[in-house]
Amino acid sequence: MDAEIVIVGAGAAGLSLAHRLCAPPPGARRPSVLLVEAPPGPLRPGVRTWCHWGPPDGPYDAVLSASWERLRVRDRAGREAGGVPRGLRYKMLRSDVFEEFVLAGLANRRGFARETATVSGVAGGPDGVVVEGRDAAGRPYRRRGRWVFDSRPPTALPPARTTLLQHFRGWFVRTAGPRFDAGCADLMDFRTPQPAHGLSFGYVLPLGPREALVEYTEFSRAPLDDAGYDAALRGYTGQVLRLGAFEVTAVEQGVIPMTDALFPRTTAPGVFRVGTAGGATRPSTGYTFAAVQRQARTVADRYHRGLAPVPPLPHSRRSRAMDAVLLRALDRGRVDGAAFFTRLFAALPPERVLAFLDGGTGPLQDLGVGRHVPWGPMTRTALELPFLRRRPAAARPHRGEP
Repeated sequence: MDAEIVIVGAGAAGLSLAHRLCAPPPGARRPSVLLVEAPPGPLRPGVRTWCHWGPPDGPYDAVLSASWERLRVRDRAGREAGGVPRGLRYKMLRSDVFEEFVLAGLANRRGFARETATVSGVAGGPDGVVVEGRDAAGRPYRRRGRWVFDSRPPTALPPARTTLLQHFRGWFVRTAGPRFDAGCADLMDFRTPQPAHGLSFGYVLPLGPREALVEYTEFSRAPLDDAGYDAALRGYTGQVLRLGAFEVTAVEQGVIPMTDALFPRTTAPGVFRVGTAGGATRPSTGYTFAAVQRQARTVADRYHRGLAPVPPLPHSRRSRAMDAVLLRALDRGRVDGAAFFTRLFAALPPERVLAFLDGGTGPLQDLGVGRHVPWGPMTRTALELPFLRRRPAAARPHRGEP
């Protein structure tokens, strides 16, 4: 075998897994790890930001671009909810900074190797798992491993009862004067024109009094075109935020699948899917980074304890069942998405809402949250879901969170 563990893809999922596996606790097993990343080009995504919430002493805090202790949600009339989530901060991490940080830590690790290749196939065999493709020079590429973790985005989403897309475009802006509260992140600002289908909101992450990432986001069935995103951002920055004169210093854009599809964690003996490909994206929110970290921690812990490094379910069955109900209700227009999310933040402590959205609450806490959702349409949707067939999704995954 060329390595005991081969990781295909060097996005958040692949890098996080390599980082955890190659840092065993004292006395634990240390694997040989090969990280295979795509060459520069269309298969390697551009620089993007990953945001997540976590305690203030997280493992990547030294390389954060920014963090915020206060969160805010605004309803359509501009009324505010949110506050300071106890024990949590909202954090922004740039993908290029994260990659540099992880690879610097892996550079001198015994047993770690990194190669560049376009992987075309991963298949199990009697002598281990075989990874095949072409290297950066176009020559045939072939490596073997005992276990392979494949984080490449799937070419098509699995069949689902409901599939929406979270699609967005963000401008990094620099204003002529101070316009932002640097200590507060606007998680959802529903003072945007709501589409006929789904919901939309603004998203503002201040990087200083005059700088911020300002995004327009929709949950709907299809992305907008360039003109649609730019018009929405011009309206939000001008008519809602009233920023005045500003400069756009960078742009980011993405599409994240929000689906109740069942993502297989394994595709062959010894072959595991991780990241978005393994179902890490939370169906009801699109958040992925926190689930990727849970996957990586569990896989590494199992390996270091001498167990088969099988990835865990990234989200509990209960969480996925609730997500399926919400997605269907949003898709059918039975629930007002803007009112749904603002009501949660207005009625509950922000740390409880964030834990709920991340799947970190138990059954009793979920019942407490359920008191503040529209029971009629949610119950109707829950009752019909078991009778709906899963159908191939028309939408395909695209660049977004890992």
